[in-house]
Amino acid sequence: MKINKDDIKKRIIYRASYRGTKEMDVLISSFVKYIINDLDDKDLQELEKMVNLSDEDLIKMNKNFNYQKKEFLSKVYKEFYNFKPS
Repeated sequence: MKINKDDIKKRIIYRASYRGTKEMDVLISSFVKYIINDLDDKDLQELEKMVNLSDEDLIKMNKNFNYQKKEFLSKVYKEFYNFKPS
């Protein structure tokens, strides 16, 4: 099934911008803006999964890459671990 890139990007950007806390809004939306235009369809789907994780899981991922879940080994998660907002 072919995904509509514009639709998925809009969903990701919206979710990244309305996390619930200002700190997470800034962190996640900055990361999404940094990476979203460089991703293929598979990576966009990974990014969408990531932005739908809980704030607690995202903080753990950003602070500690030894997060032991197999799905966190993708390019998107590695980029997020290395990302530091400016």
